[in-house]
Amino acid sequence: MQAPSVILIPGIANSGPTHWQTRWEARYPHTIRLQQADWDHPDCDQWAERLEVLVRSLQEPPVLVAHSLGCLVACKWASRSGRPIKAALLVAVPDPSGPSFPQAASGFSDLPADLGPRRVVMVSSTNDPFSTPGYTQQRAAAWNAQHIALGAQGHINAASGLGNWEQGWEIVERLLRE
Repeated sequence: MQAPSVILIPGIANSGPTHWQTRWEARYPHTIRLQQADWDHPDCDQWAERLEVLVRSLQEPPVLVAHSLGCLVACKWASRSGRPIKAALLVAVPDPSGPSFPQAASGFSDLPADLGPRRVVMVSSTNDPFSTPGYTQQRAAAWNAQHIALGAQGHINAASGLGNWEQGWEIVERLLRE
């Protein structure tokens, strides 16, 4: 069995059966999904600790592919962990102080000012109900991330109709090669 080289980090409620993360997990054997004890009541510290355990178990530094709250988990983990990663792809980073942020989520507002010398790519939508273009630009600048704006794609989830989201997987493949 090939060792996982991509860690998928879903957000609240996990990624359903038609979400691109779930499709990628089924399609690419070198992916592994970060599992959480409680998908409906996210606790950022607990979720980040599970990410630490998973990254520590791998032989090689992975590419992190996070969606929504998973992006904030990846960032909190990156600010605390000395473990190397190849890169991070952060898709649909939500604004923890935004009006649509899930009330069931705790510990997500204290975001790191920077992510250190890690390679970060952020993908956003202009009409994401959980963020704004201004917030996304602010986070991309703070985290020294390459920013890719997809246009009006909602929350870049299953409801966005992206299917296997080949464009996203092309970004992952590029990060794996770098």
